[in-house]
Amino acid sequence: MKINGPNQTNFNPYQKQLNKQTDMKQQGNRQDKLEISNQAKQMQGNDQPSPARQKLVNQIKQDVDSGNYQVDPKATAKKMIDFWSK
Repeated sequence: MKINGPNQTNFNPYQKQLNKQTDMKQQGNRQDKLEISNQAKQMQGNDQPSPARQKLVNQIKQDVDSGNYQVDPKATAKKMIDFWSK
């Protein structure tokens, strides 16, 4: 004689979880999407610096390479103080 306890053999406490998993599989594989706004696309297109800025950067590079580039410590300190005090 077989005696079943309080847990019947046809009772599965995880049935809801199994049902959710099968529902997710039936919905199919969803793909992640990435949408870039028009403003962000325009910002990406501006990778090239302006000619005036490029000329200034090249001049500074030449001055550094030749050893003629001088840093004004007082002006640097003033700009740092202004930046952090705002």
